[in-house]
Amino acid sequence: MLPTTSVNSRSPGNGALSPRDAARHTAGAKRYKYLRRLFHFRQMDFEFALWQMLYLFTSPQRVYRNFHYRKQTKDQWARDDPAFLVLLSIWLCVSTIGFGFVLDMGFFETIKLLLWVVFIDCVGVGLLIATLMWFISNKYLVKQQNRDYDVEWGYAFDVHLNAFYPLLVILHFIQLFFINYVIISDSVIGYFVGNTLWLIAIGYYIYVTFLGYSALPFLKNTAILLYPFALLIMLYLISLACGWNFTKMLCSFYKYRVK
Repeated sequence: MLPTTSVNSRSPGNGALSPRDAARHTAGAKRYKYLRRLFHFRQMDFEFALWQMLYLFTSPQRVYRNFHYRKQTKDQWARDDPAFLVLLSIWLCVSTIGFGFVLDMGFFETIKLLLWVVFIDCVGVGLLIATLMWFISNKYLVKQQNRDYDVEWGYAFDVHLNAFYPLLVILHFIQLFFINYVIISDSVIGYFVGNTLWLIAIGYYIYVTFLGYSALPFLKNTAILLYPFALLIMLYLISLACGWNFTKMLCSFYKYRVK
């Protein structure tokens, strides 16, 4: 799950890892270790994962400073502890059940909604975004003098999970308290509140994603990852002018998908 790999091999006598130790530091070996720890809850640091979730809202820069520390101590940028993924899964389940309750869905409809949110909204879309960002960062953002390094796909997906969590809380938790009484009404205040929450949620996603890639010292021009903010604000203003209610459209789409 390393975001960087060295292309040039070095001999053990020059300070590099021995072949045996190098095998333990490959992306495949670390991925296997990460997945194996999913079945050992006592080995997971849930307190630290909760700390990360808190600071993804209040100070996401501190989360990525910890990624720097992990690189220095464990020779990898991405998480080696699946506790964050486990807690995110719990958040998905709880928030989706709440969403189903607010939309007055039955038991089986809520289960269908949960499967859709987990495997399409989070995992499916995450795979596409991580793959796209992996390609863009390696193709256009790696510094010429550091061509021995590249952003691995595993780190790109890790950044997606970091950015997805605030979006999930805003749209699938905070928004629940306003849907029935404010947002889905046919009033100006309804689509203003709903669309503003979408603006904040997607804006958070863009910003946290930018921080994830700007934390890698071998990338350049990462500020271009903030450019989608311009399109986001433009769509937001157009939606207010035209009276589009994104949340109402989402609720109608979810109800259609679970029938």
